[in-house]
Amino acid sequence: MTWLVEQGIGEERALLVENGRAIAAKVQWPDELVAGAVLEGILVARARNSPRGRALFAGGEEALVDKLPRDASEGAQMRFEITRGAVGEAARRKLAQARPTDAPERPAMPLAGKLGARVVRRFPDNLWEEVLDECWSGIVDFSGGSLHFSPTPAMVVVDIDGTMRPRDLALAAVPALARAIALFDLGGVIGVDFPTLQAKDDRKAVDAALGVALADWDHERTAMNGFGFVQLVARMEGPSLLHRTRFQRAAAAARLLLRRAEDVPGAGAVLLTAHPAVIACLAEDWLAELKRRLGRDVLVKADAALALESGFAQAVPA
Repeated sequence: MTWLVEQGIGEERALLVENGRAIAAKVQWPDELVAGAVLEGILVARARNSPRGRALFAGGEEALVDKLPRDASEGAQMRFEITRGAVGEAARRKLAQARPTDAPERPAMPLAGKLGARVVRRFPDNLWEEVLDECWSGIVDFSGGSLHFSPTPAMVVVDIDGTMRPRDLALAAVPALARAIALFDLGGVIGVDFPTLQAKDDRKAVDAALGVALADWDHERTAMNGFGFVQLVARMEGPSLLHRTRFQRAAAAARLLLRRAEDVPGAGAVLLTAHPAVIACLAEDWLAELKRRLGRDVLVKADAALALESGFAQAVPA
């Protein structure tokens, strides 16, 4: 197994590849607060006698801060370590989390360094698009059924659907669930709604299968209850791929469009065509970097008829 990293425009992408298959994925957006970074910020809010507050950083992003010293007052410039990136939700965005530190300033470590990965220009075959296809829909099919992923404020809920007998369906879903957790880079609390299994031995069989399938993932989990529900809990350092494609859909689609543009063959200019919301997310410095990498002019065109993730790039006469 080998971690591969693409240093894309606006994001770093990582895939763990084994025998030509992607078995895990990660993404890091450098323009956000990323876990592990140590940055100067301003304490902009603090409740009286509370160790918690809110800090503002140079890029304009705020973070919730814990473990504040007693003498830290609003307006103070302090140094903070980011412990978790911001996570999107349907009606709000959970702020990043941070804590005071005396450590020297440092940016977040790039994915290649974190993972001991090999930097490549392009992942093999069409692996990245295949991973994102499942993320866009939140549906993962397996023989005999499917998993439906729904991020909620409390947890990511996974519903299992299929036509097999309940015990067989539950056991068939386990490998697909383990694969999706790794490919979507899920963390935090995950609630899995298996089919209801009346027999205790059937529930134990599913618990054992989960133990084997998730053996390499650092987590805790409950035993299946009488209603088929299992709760998984793991460390979460930032938004998963599922959260990004669900709650930062246009921004994720813009980065995917830039990736597609880097592979346009031929001569002439490169025209990016996408939904207006995606075009609005294309930062000027991203377009300048794309032009530098291609050595070609870059044009953009909005088309409201396109789905957010359906933007495309093509060569046109200069």
